[in-house]
Amino acid sequence: MIFNRRDFIKTGGIVMLNTLAVPSLLQSCSKGVSKADDISAALNHFGVSQQDLNKVLAAALEKGGDYADLFFEHTFSNQIGLQDGAVNRAGSNIDFGVGVRVLAGDQTGYAYVENISLEEMIRAARTAARIATSTTITAPIDLTEKVIKKNYYTIETPWVEVEVKTKMPYLQQLNDEVFALDKRVQKVSASLSDTTSHILFCNSEGLIYYDYRPMVTLGAVCIMEENGKTENSYAARAFRMGAEFLTPSIVKEIANEAVTKTALLFKAIKPKGGEMPVVMGAGGSGILLHEAIGHAFEADFNRKNTSIFSDQLNKKICNEHINVVDDGTIPFNRGSVNIDDEGVDGQKTYLVREGVLTSYMHDRISAKHYGIESTGNGRRESFRQMPLPRMRATYMEAGNVSEQDIISTVKKGIFADVFSNGQVQIGAGDFTFFVKSGYLIEDGKLTQPIKDINIIGNGPKALADITMVGNNAKIDNGTWTCGKDGQSCPVTCGMPSALVSKLTVGGDN
Repeated sequence: MIFNRRDFIKTGGIVMLNTLAVPSLLQSCSKGVSKADDISAALNHFGVSQQDLNKVLAAALEKGGDYADLFFEHTFSNQIGLQDGAVNRAGSNIDFGVGVRVLAGDQTGYAYVENISLEEMIRAARTAARIATSTTITAPIDLTEKVIKKNYYTIETPWVEVEVKTKMPYLQQLNDEVFALDKRVQKVSASLSDTTSHILFCNSEGLIYYDYRPMVTLGAVCIMEENGKTENSYAARAFRMGAEFLTPSIVKEIANEAVTKTALLFKAIKPKGGEMPVVMGAGGSGILLHEAIGHAFEADFNRKNTSIFSDQLNKKICNEHINVVDDGTIPFNRGSVNIDDEGVDGQKTYLVREGVLTSYMHDRISAKHYGIESTGNGRRESFRQMPLPRMRATYMEAGNVSEQDIISTVKKGIFADVFSNGQVQIGAGDFTFFVKSGYLIEDGKLTQPIKDINIIGNGPKALADITMVGNNAKIDNGTWTCGKDGQSCPVTCGMPSALVSKLTVGGDN
């Protein structure tokens, strides 16, 4: 089925789908382009031909660019929410367009259009070409289909085949499960969102590929009251999966976590602050790894000498038991990519191996600067933005000791396991993170629950101060989203339990 631009109505910057086009469009989305490398169906889906693409690429290079690419995207999202015991809100959004990028030396030109006609695409290409120019004209190479090596997020049931009435019982079950687990529960707010993206990419080097990207998120906020005191916490799961994600077991898992985390807060205190050892719990503590250290490994910051690690490549930066990975190949993971937004295969990249900084995270621009291949980290929020070096699933691999062995070495410190927001300075590496909950460690044992404290430190120094790494590596499959340069991308983080010998804890004086 050819997707025709006449099926869209543009109103005040919002693109709305013409209801007359819905049946045929949904049929195309669910069945016409179900394979991650079906180029002919993808071209039909976007209503373009290879001849059109060649003409647009030629226009993009007519001012002398070295390289050009086109990023087509059609994304449709659905959300439903539950409040006060009933599913009472729903919404949908459709995004559609193409971005044109031109590279010429250190110059980057970028333009996008929401109306995919040949005339509009060529106009965008020429706009980008005027920003990035050179004296040498480069002709685009004839397009050759790139077959994706492995699909990391195959689906059984596309979201477009699932009606709202089919989704609603899972939110109701989540609500009922939370209330049934604890009599102190006063309120539950739950939501389910699903997104499906069709991505068609081609470039002047002759590469063309198609990727089908699903995403689903299910979460709940639990609010509890005890003796006039109110506490709340949140639990969620997010994966690149189809409707097969919805099962009674995932609902129970989220409900149990939301209630357990909230109930713990009634017993928690705010401890005295100061410099002390901190044991990072397995899983969600990986957000500190992502923010305080991961961003500093992104190659654009290092290429521009902004990162503190700019001169540390191939040097020892931490304990030899530490291995840090950025991975785009974990099946069904929120941060995984079959192929990145620049046509590079998803891959697993060791950033730190046995304590040595072995690689940055590269897109095409930084890879060319360093004279190496891209690591597949070129990502963008949508067709409206240029790709940047971005994390995917960033985690620390398992060490060789148990969590209990780590805790037993701490005379006085804290165990932190649930983090929320934080701030990081990429250059200096200084960070502040808010810890939602954890425990005091006294004489090698977990004692009093704690809450609402800040952890303050320096990323490179904190990495160097990790002295023990647990054997309990865990990926946190929550709703992690990374922001950079005004763009947001889905990511994942994780780590085993680890001992940081000293960090500043901001608690009561």
